[in-house]
This record gives sequence, C-alpha cells and structure tokens, in this order.
Amino acid sequence: MSGKVWLVGAGPGDPRLITLMGMDCLRRADAVVYDRLVNPLLLAEAPAHCEMIDVGKRADHHPIPQDRINAILIEQAGMGREVVRLKGGDPFVFGRGGEEAEALARAGIPCEVVPGITSAIGGLARAGIPVTHRDFASSFHVITGHLRDGKDPHNWRVLAQLEGTLVILMGMSRLAEICRQLITHGRDADTPAAVVMNASHPEQRMVLATLSTLAERSARAGLAAPSLIVIGEVASLSLLQSL
Repeated sequence: MSGKVWLVGAGPGDPRLITLMGMDCLRRADAVVYDRLVNPLLLAEAPAHCEMIDVGKRADHHPIPQDRINAILIEQAGMGREVVRLKGGDPFVFGRGGEEAEALARAGIPCEVVPGITSAIGGLARAGIPVTHRDFASSFHVITGHLRDGKDPHNWRVLAQLEGTLVILMGMSRLAEICRQLITHGRDADTPAAVVMNASHPEQRMVLATLSTLAERSARAGLAAPSLIVIGEVASLSLLQSL
C-alpha cells in the first residue's frame, strides 16, 4: 500500500517561519528527506520514530544525485510511509520540487505541495530590504546563479536592462562575474546592491554596496554561501540601519 509525500517549504532559515501546515506534516511524518539549508531545530519536531534522511547538496558537491533523491521518495512512500520532503525556502523556487513532483506522479505516488516562504522575498525582508517599493521598484525578478553542466543560462543583456529589483540565489561563487556581466551589458555600476548571508538566522550578516563594489566588499567581509544577492534601488533603503 502506497504512502504519500508532502513537498514542504521550510522557509528562509528561522524555524518559526515554516507554515502551520508544514509543521503539522513534519510532526506526523514517518520519514523526513531534508536538504542542507533546513534548520536542525525543525528536524527535532518530527516524531521519535521518524527516519531522517539527509540528501543535502553543497556547491560543486552533490553526493546524492537528484535521480537518487527521487528514488528515495518513491521507495519511502512505497513502504506505506508518510514522507516529508523538507526544503529550504519554497519547494518550487529553485528547489527542484517540480522535478520531484513529476517523478512521484509518474510512479503513481500521491503528492501534496506545502508552500514555504522563499528566501528571495522573506530573507530579504528580514534584512530590511523590500523587493518592491512604490518609489523605487514595481517589479522584481528572481534568477539562479547556479550553472547547469557548466553553461551560463542567462541572457545578461536582457537582465541588465530589466527594470525593478534583481534577486540572485545560489550565486556567491560567481558574484564577481555576475556583477561584471551586468555592468558590461548596461547596468549602471553605481546601482545599489547588497549581499545578505544567513538570512533570518541570528548570525545574519549584510553588506551594502554598489554593483561595482559589491564583490570586493563582500569578499573583504568574509561573506559566503548561503547568501542572497540583491541589485536595485531598494538595496539603498537599508531599513534595518535605522531601526
């Protein structure tokens, strides 16, 4: 008899930012398949009998490939278990949740998606940076800085000309190149920009700069993944500086 899989978004980091529905799923799970960015405090909410399966990826280090993760979800649900696939942020925002839902559907495994607060919005909000503001940005665009098979998927000329806020996830290893490409293709070098590391965690850190100085200042401050990169006038607000 088949069980069921819940694709649950854990939020940007602070364990209190998971949804009530996500916490309910976690507290009755038979197995939790979790990513690297999931706060360990959330794992402690699972029942004592729950099996914990770590499938976390790091930059350039994917010990468990995505196909194997899909297979684990199918195997666990095939045992009749209630399975929580716990992902940082939202499962459908660069979390490969869509691929996992497809694999489960092909295998005939029931699946339900529990949305989470994506770091692209919630993480920046916790740093005092709104992605939109009536005076500065009426749109925002979220892209990944991660390359697949070594190929750059981005049309930098188009990205550089976009109005509104540009939020880049998983881009710290390419921060200097991202800034260079945007400037080369027409984005003003003096555009306000910021990097937020460990967003919503107690150890959250932030660097405020311009597009031309962001990479150097972030390196000098020792910022690294997991970090959010935000480029646009809203970064100049730095609301937390006045709170």
